[in-house]
Amino acid sequence: MRGRAAYGEGAQTTVESRAGIGALVLAVTLLWGLNWPAMKLAVLQFEPWTFRVVSVLGAGATLMLLAWLSGEPVRLSRRLIVPHLVISFTGVTLWHMLTAYGLLLVGGGRAAIIAFTMPLWATLLSVVFLKERPSRLIVVALLLGMAGLGVLLGPELGRLGAEPLGSLLILLAAMAWAVQTVATKAFAWGIGTMALSSWQLLVGGVPILLVWFALGAWPDFERITVEGVVALLYVVFVALVFCFTAYLRIVRSLPAIVASLSTLAIPVVGVASSAWLLGEAVGARELLALCLVVAAIGLVLLPRTRGSLTRS
Repeated sequence: MRGRAAYGEGAQTTVESRAGIGALVLAVTLLWGLNWPAMKLAVLQFEPWTFRVVSVLGAGATLMLLAWLSGEPVRLSRRLIVPHLVISFTGVTLWHMLTAYGLLLVGGGRAAIIAFTMPLWATLLSVVFLKERPSRLIVVALLLGMAGLGVLLGPELGRLGAEPLGSLLILLAAMAWAVQTVATKAFAWGIGTMALSSWQLLVGGVPILLVWFALGAWPDFERITVEGVVALLYVVFVALVFCFTAYLRIVRSLPAIVASLSTLAIPVVGVASSAWLLGEAVGARELLALCLVVAAIGLVLLPRTRGSLTRS
C-alpha cells in the first residue's frame, strides 16, 4: 500500500524537528480540548445535522482554498479514490455525526474521555494492518494513558450505564477515528496535508448534507445566541481548519501508534474546559489524570521512541 510519497510525506519525518512536532501536539491538545465544550454548546443550538453541515463543509472549503493559494498539489490519484472514500466516511461522516448525537446525551467532558480511547483501537489496528510492533516503552505509555482515562472515567461508570446510547455513540466514533488514523498512514497520498484534510472533509460531508436535506432539519434561529455562533466558528476555523490538518500532519510524520498516543492529553483539557465553561465538575482526579497522560506523551515523544517501532 505504501510507496514513496510524491509530496510532503516522505520528507516530513526528517525535515520536521521534534520541537515542531511537539509544538503541534501541544497546540492540538489545547485547542481540541477546548473544542468539546464548544461542540456541546453549538450542537444544542444549531441541531446536529445543521451544525455538522456548516462546520464540516465550511472547513473543507476553507482548506481547499488555502491549499490552492499555497500551491499545494490538490489532485488525488485515481487509484486512491476508494481508500479515500473509506477514510472520509469513517473519519468524517461517522465521527462527526456520532459525536454530534452523542453530545446530546452525555456531557462534553465525559464524551471527550470516551472518545479518546481512540489510541487503544488505533494501536490494535496498526499492529494488524500496518505491521507496527510497539516497543515496551510505547506499551508502557499506552498503559499510562489508559490509566489516566480510567482515573477520569471511574466515577462516571454508573452514569455511563444510565446513558448507554450516548456512550455507545461516542465509543463508535472513537473506533471510526482510529480507522481513519491508521488508513491515512497506510497510503502515500501524493498531495499536501491541507489538500488531504480538505478532501476528507468535503467528501465526508456529502452524506451529512444529503441527510440534512432529506430530513429538513433546520435550526430554530430564535434559540441561537452569540455564544452559539462563536462556538460554531471555533469548531470550523480552530478545531477543523487548524487542528484537523495539524493532526493529519502528525499522523503523516510519526508512526500511527505514536501519533494516536499523542492525543491522550486532549480529554483532560476537555474535562477541565467543560468544567470551566459549562460548569461540569472537576477536581484532584483530573490533575492525577493529567500527570499520567503527560507522562505517556513524554514517553512516546522521547528521541529514542522514534526508532522504537519495527516492521515485520
